[in-house]
Amino acid sequence: MIAVASSCALAADAGALLAENGGNAVDAALAGALVSAVTEPGVVSLGGGAFVMICPPDEAPILIDGHVEMPGRGLPAERLGGGRIDIWMEYGGGVSTTVGPGSVGTPGLLSAFDVASSRYGKVDWKRLFGPAHEYARDGFPLSQPSYDYLIYSGGPVFGWDPPSYAALHDASGDPLPRGAPVRIEGLADSIAAIAAEGAAALYGGEVGRLVVDGLAEAGGVLTMADLEAYEAVMRAPLHVAVDGWDIATTPMPSRGGAALAAMLILLEGHPKKGWDVDELKRLIRAQEVVFRHESELVGSFSDREVRARELLGAAHGVLRAALESPSTVHTSAIDSDGLACSVTISAGYGSGAMPGGTGIWMNNCLGEIELSPEGYHALAPGTRLHSNMAPTIARRDDGAVLAIGSPGASRIPTAILLALLYDLRLDLPLQEAVDSPRLHVVVEEDGLRVDYEEGLCVDELDVRQRRFDRSMYFGGVAAVRLDPDGTFSLAADPRRSGSTALAK
Repeated sequence: MIAVASSCALAADAGALLAENGGNAVDAALAGALVSAVTEPGVVSLGGGAFVMICPPDEAPILIDGHVEMPGRGLPAERLGGGRIDIWMEYGGGVSTTVGPGSVGTPGLLSAFDVASSRYGKVDWKRLFGPAHEYARDGFPLSQPSYDYLIYSGGPVFGWDPPSYAALHDASGDPLPRGAPVRIEGLADSIAAIAAEGAAALYGGEVGRLVVDGLAEAGGVLTMADLEAYEAVMRAPLHVAVDGWDIATTPMPSRGGAALAAMLILLEGHPKKGWDVDELKRLIRAQEVVFRHESELVGSFSDREVRARELLGAAHGVLRAALESPSTVHTSAIDSDGLACSVTISAGYGSGAMPGGTGIWMNNCLGEIELSPEGYHALAPGTRLHSNMAPTIARRDDGAVLAIGSPGASRIPTAILLALLYDLRLDLPLQEAVDSPRLHVVVEEDGLRVDYEEGLCVDELDVRQRRFDRSMYFGGVAAVRLDPDGTFSLAADPRRSGSTALAK
């Protein structure tokens, strides 16, 4: 049996379909993620990055880093710095970011999936793309998360590129309503080429040529040399022990994994029974000191692995002392053999660019201000960008295994943190743990703000605060657990209209 959970409603069923046709947990997770990259326009796309965490039953977990890189190989200096459109949109209370052709980084999703599939999957590459190709060819209904995001981003992000705008708006210029049929011109052909030729179709083939030429014409800086040089990287995960579980999460360049691990260390033994006022104060303080220290230690692109270790070391020491003193999609899958796979993919907020008739929306990762501390186009070509993605796998000595992750930009580590604490420490059933209210601390220049969902008594605290109903702003956790007796628990986040499936 194979259990699949995803923050995309159509992805879990696609993963289960691959499982029923001979695939293992890795195949199921990858196929589901590919479907989400097709059917969640605005939220994610094939033109983004990915982290794939895989844990074979009798081996150490491994992280496949397919995140976005800084492009620009072979370009004269005067080409850099352009192709940008600075925007502000009301999503999540207000977001400033940069879109446009120059915001597109070298995408790594397909390279990471190629490595994961060839090393750990069972079905061939072409079959992996079957469900995604069908949706691209026949169309799909606009999902609730896409609709919710396009309300804010339809004009600012997707309004400057005519093919991109036309795909998401009706003839009168209104954003497509929820459930409206969507069929993106050129996407099925691009997926067919990638399925037939492999990832090389993008990294040096005709699909890549169309992407590069289309972006260059509009002012982008991605080159064929960037695509040809791109390689997914195998990395050893970060590990932290929690309540008898060994939790493996993403190392640098994912700041999200380091932040998650540090907060788990700081919250050892807490909450004891639930989120009363004192426990909430501790949760808020843990997030505050980690996010403040993270910005100091991990803000630079130099020595990132060293700085991540410093963050975890500080969590054991100076941060603990301080504590005592006062657009992304995720899919998780586990099979009965204990093989676990946790996949998070992201295209940032989206650049709005759909170049060369490919039907593939490209990322805006170069324009994500919070992940580019050194400035727009300031990095050397080939530098892997920071990320908040943190696909995570936990194992216990008795054979239990848990795959978990979430979309949600800077809220990714706190979404996973809360779900883990509700489940592993407060012993809530997995779905209830994912459903339960969340809290995220935003560190601002003049203090901090606590964003939280109804159900937590933050209003009893003397802090700047912003209360939400249950909101996709707080992520979209997808989790699967296999217990020692062979039973599965599955959970998908209602905040993102997620779904689960169990395949025999």
